[in-house]
Parts: sequence; structure tokens; C-alpha cells
Amino acid sequence: MSSYYSGKRTRNLFDPKSKEPFTLSRSKLDLFIKCARCFYLDVRLGVGQPPGYPFTLNAAVDKLLKKEFDLHRVANTTHPLMEAYGIDGVPFQHKDMEAWRDSLSRGIRFFHEPTNLTLRGGIDDVWQNSKGELHIVDYKATAKNSEVTLDAEWQDGYKRQMEIYQWLFYGNGFKVSPVGYFVYVNGKTDKEAFDGKLEFDVKIIPYEGDCSWVDDTLVKAKECLMLDKLPSASADCDFCTYRKAVQDALEPFTKS
Repeated sequence: MSSYYSGKRTRNLFDPKSKEPFTLSRSKLDLFIKCARCFYLDVRLGVGQPPGYPFTLNAAVDKLLKKEFDLHRVANTTHPLMEAYGIDGVPFQHKDMEAWRDSLSRGIRFFHEPTNLTLRGGIDDVWQNSKGELHIVDYKATAKNSEVTLDAEWQDGYKRQMEIYQWLFYGNGFKVSPVGYFVYVNGKTDKEAFDGKLEFDVKIIPYEGDCSWVDDTLVKAKECLMLDKLPSASADCDFCTYRKAVQDALEPFTKS
């Protein structure tokens, strides 16, 4: 997280009068799904939600996994973990892989002509099977005693993330399998001692995505951005609930 948070930015804002294509990140589209008001405040007015602290351990796991799978990408061989799960394929070789992984400024992009929006997202990995189909792969890290699954309600965001990536690759003309994979790394907490070493279990979870919702959601997001008034707050948005509570608490102090 940045050491200085101004609370408001003046760059990368949507201008309803502009005819130029506007770039929308995968995370911003997901923000729209969670809360249209927070999305509007962020993308149209430049008032984003306070950033969270960086998950540096997760980032380290992500970096190491990429290095490991890249060894097999260069050699055009199947990773032993893929073999263990009976996955037909090898890590996909492509000149744009580095750009696709750059979630902050590049990523894979597709221009959605009906809305004049360019959607972009940064992927973790792509595997290719013997049929030439691409499997989108996302790395996740956690530490829990129970079995790692995708069953929790909050993990719906993971599934949407996968489906947006599939939509982006479809849009760029690739042959994409509806089956994506989550490489889930789970830190073991049942060891007798730490001994300066954290061990992990690694599990591959297949997920069959359906990205048919993305087009319609982009249309709704564009309609939201074109409004001249704040959209309604989401009933289960913690940020909107907090802002309302603060407003109510300050009201007695603002009355003359």
C-alpha cells in the first residue's frame, strides 16, 4: 500500500463527453458487480476505496509458481503436478506472455465496440492441451486446516475473474477451453515447529466457466458511468455502510 493516500485522483477518469475508448480493468468491472455506487465513485469521480495492505507472502508464492511453470514452458514439457492430476497439456508459449501477466499497466486487452470500452486483465498462466485449446490458469494461496475448495460465497469473485480472462482470450481469437484451473497453494499449519520453513500442499482445482455474462455486464457498467447522479448503494457493501454510518454520526455536528 502507498504511504500516502490522497482519497481522490484526477487521472484515468471516465468522461461521458469523450469519444475516445476508455480502458476498464478486470477488477473495476468486478467492483461494478459488487457495488455500482463504489464503481461510479471510483471510475467517474476518482474517489476509490482505500487500498488494502499488500499480500507479500501470496506475491512470493505467485512469483515462484511462475518461475517453476516457466521452466516447463521453455522446455515444452508437462509439469509433474499437471501429470499427477491427469491434465493434458503444457504451459503455453507466446511472445506476449510477459505483457499478459502485467496486471498493472498491460495485461491482455479486448475492445468492446458496443460500449467503446477496452477491458483488460493480467493473467497468471495459460496452458495448452493437445487439441490446441487454451486453459486459463490462476494461482491462489491460503493457509487453512480444512480442504481447499471453491465453495465459499466470497470465492464467486475468483470464478468471475477466471471467466473474464476466458472472455478476453476468446475476444483475441484464441481457441479457449471452458475449463480453467486454479492452482491452490495451502500453507501447512499442523507442523510441530516452524523452524524457519513454511511447507505447502498444492492442489489443482478445475473450474468450468461461462463468460456469456461479460458483454451484458459491460453494457450495464457503461450505462452506469453515463449517469449524472449517484447509483444506489449495494445493500451488502461494507464501504457504503461505513460511509452512511459516518454521515449519520456527523450529522449532529454539522447542524447550525
